[in-house]
Amino acid sequence: MSAVKVHHISAGTLCPLSARLVNGEGGLLSPARMVCHCWLIESDDGLILVDTGVGTQDLADVGGRLGRMFKHVVRPDTARESTAIARVRALGFDPADVRHIIPTHLDLDHAGGLPDFPSATVHVFEAEHHAAMHPATLPERERYRRVHFAHEPRWDLRSEQGEPWFGFAGVRAIDRREDILLIPLQGHTRGHCGVAVRTEQGWLLHAGDAYFFHGELDEPHRCTPGLALFQRMVAIDNRQRLANQARLRELVREHGSEVTVHCAHCPTEFDALQNGTPIAAQRNFM
Repeated sequence: MSAVKVHHISAGTLCPLSARLVNGEGGLLSPARMVCHCWLIESDDGLILVDTGVGTQDLADVGGRLGRMFKHVVRPDTARESTAIARVRALGFDPADVRHIIPTHLDLDHAGGLPDFPSATVHVFEAEHHAAMHPATLPERERYRRVHFAHEPRWDLRSEQGEPWFGFAGVRAIDRREDILLIPLQGHTRGHCGVAVRTEQGWLLHAGDAYFFHGELDEPHRCTPGLALFQRMVAIDNRQRLANQARLRELVREHGSEVTVHCAHCPTEFDALQNGTPIAAQRNFM
């Protein structure tokens, strides 16, 4: 099995109000910047997407497909060149060659691009799939949008029982591959996971929405007021979310030379990885 190559792409830019409260700097009423950090993986199994960001159909009707609250509070940039399918083409690939999609979870800003890749197999934990197909609460009915699954994706549902991986459980996302794993990180949603991939430079862990701000993995950890409030509000199990953040800090502290961790929406981490700057340089351990 040959080594994989990972491209860091942003499949959507989110611009909520208050750069100061969200990004930690800038004007109180200035638009913040958040990314939808996805991976495009080149492998001998074809192209693999980790998260899909906001889809092309979503951007044509943000209020209708994603909801008015998302449109007016999260305020996504509607430039179509920022979608995952556009990013795949810009890298010189055919979107039809995307054979696998591995979402960290099925929230609207992570699964919105699924309809752009209708032939891909979608690998997800059973608990997350059940939550999306049978939302139990009003907030879950808002965060999971039926339009993103109307094309009836080819699902590959995974249990959360796996092999030890740096103190976590590692579940193969694709049966024959030992180098791409689902890492249970529930709390934000019922079946939320991280995705780990082994590259020639070591392991990468996409932690999805397990945290939102790079300072949350610092010691001592910190988060901006806007993102701290948002995470508490939307978590399905806030205690579990915080416990998994503590485990991620331990992972970075003890295995930071072997595993590079980033989340889905932090522009500081995204810019560092795109520019080839070690994320460890952004971490503060005292």
